[in-house]
Amino acid sequence: MIRWGPMLLVLLAALPARAEPEVLGDPLDGEDIFITCAPCHGDQAQGGGGGKYPRLAGMSQKVLAEQLRDFKSRERTNIPMFPFTSERELSDQDILDVTAFITSITLRTYLPPVEGRVDGLERLLAAKRVLQIPRAPGDLKRGRDLYGQYECGRCHGEQGEGGPSDPLLAGQHIPYLERQFERMAKDERFHPKPDRYIAPLSAEDIQNLLAYISVLDDPVPPKI
Repeated sequence: MIRWGPMLLVLLAALPARAEPEVLGDPLDGEDIFITCAPCHGDQAQGGGGGKYPRLAGMSQKVLAEQLRDFKSRERTNIPMFPFTSERELSDQDILDVTAFITSITLRTYLPPVEGRVDGLERLLAAKRVLQIPRAPGDLKRGRDLYGQYECGRCHGEQGEGGPSDPLLAGQHIPYLERQFERMAKDERFHPKPDRYIAPLSAEDIQNLLAYISVLDDPVPPKI
């Protein structure tokens, strides 16, 4: 009988580490383009409007670029975005540049502790890159169970961190997510399997899911 344990470890160790997706475009040019986006999405892509406008920081470039292209083609309906996503206003190179800039932004969930002498400007800039969304009401345990039952983690990550082709959920504004559930239920926003993953959810289920999602990025996870 072949004992695979040690051999498998050797084989796995020999495999190359999975490379991060290559970011295309020029983030410096993208920063200039993002000036137009900042009034709604925040100067650190943290979202705005009391949670009405989504956080963009933390999304993969592929997810961001696909959504912008869908706005351009009108495959995804979002009237406020239409003036900014015409070919004249936003070329495909512009899409690559602005998404390259957005993916360069990292938002933390807490302000790092101070060590040694404090630089006021540096501290202020660090504070602007902190986003901690409020906990949503609901049953956390039931929300966790639903997250597993409906296999949300397969696409959006076990901790809601998102993936190369799917948006993050953790750290996203709850009012925005709530509106997306409503739109997907009305078939106003695309979901690959709405009959399986959206239609069966009651309003209470959605509220419990949102409650669980709202704590996924907590620095100290709550006991559930």
